Amino acid sequence: MRHRLRQVVPGFPLFLSAALVLSLLFGCEKDIKFTLNDEAPRLVVEATIENGQPPLVFLSRSLGFFSQISPDILSQSMVHGADVFVSNGNRTHKLKEYIAALGGGYSLSYYSIDSSDLATAFTGELNKQYDLRVVTEGKEYTATTTIPGLTKRIDSVWWKKAPPQADSNDVIVMVRATDPPGFGDYIRYFTRRNSEPFLPPGNSAFDDLFVDGTTYELPIERGVDRNLKIRDEDRFFKKGDTVTLKLCNIDKATFDFWRTMEFSYQSVGNPFSTPVKVQSNIKGPALGYFGGYACQFRTLVIPK
Repeated sequence: MRHRLRQVVPGFPLFLSAALVLSLLFGCEKDIKFTLNDEAPRLVVEATIENGQPPLVFLSRSLGFFSQISPDILSQSMVHGADVFVSNGNRTHKLKEYIAALGGGYSLSYYSIDSSDLATAFTGELNKQYDLRVVTEGKEYTATTTIPGLTKRIDSVWWKKAPPQADSNDVIVMVRATDPPGFGDYIRYFTRRNSEPFLPPGNSAFDDLFVDGTTYELPIERGVDRNLKIRDEDRFFKKGDTVTLKLCNIDKATFDFWRTMEFSYQSVGNPFSTPVKVQSNIKGPALGYFGGYACQFRTLVIPK
């Protein structure tokens, strides 16, 4: 059904215009029913390698959009017994599966360097390419990533008071950074507050489209645990905090994955958002990514 609203002009009764709008709002409602197809679970790969760190791979099975999420279901979704290989071009190392207890009878499975066979083991290096191969249930999945160079430079990190409407103990952490000339410097950042783990903020991946070749200042949002409800005040730090910034150069494939992933995450429940396909660099019928990170750190102690 299509309608064209008449413009309200002098001499046209306002009550008729309002009545027409109301008739459109309430007279054109129509129930829309649709059926979602059930899709078989797919392998989900979250694999990373950082400079100075061993490769780390998490394997799980995808869950339905309307599935209930619980520690038990997440624990059961982990993929065990896979053959996982990482190569740096000179050596290929078969990773070992480890089980980490989470408490409450739940556990987390991950793959990393086999400590009992270090002959082919290695850690990440700057400006080097890495290949991933996963074999599970008779299927093979592959991906390639690069740990780029440390092109972004952190010049300084400091804090300032939060806006007046915020809590008096809230502060904003600022960073001054320099981007070298030439487009293509992609970054992702994390923060650690006191003894908490490193966490990314809601928007963590950026390109240098608007800051290429400049020195700039930006506020740093506190990393958030996306398994918890995120509040507005969670983006601030507190007086007395020790804050560590982890700034990482990444390649374009890693940037594309997180840019589309975070946009999709923030669009859930928004009827006006544009659908987006999360971009993956995994070859094979799998979800996720294999990403290389060139990381640098800065620590700031905020006085009470």
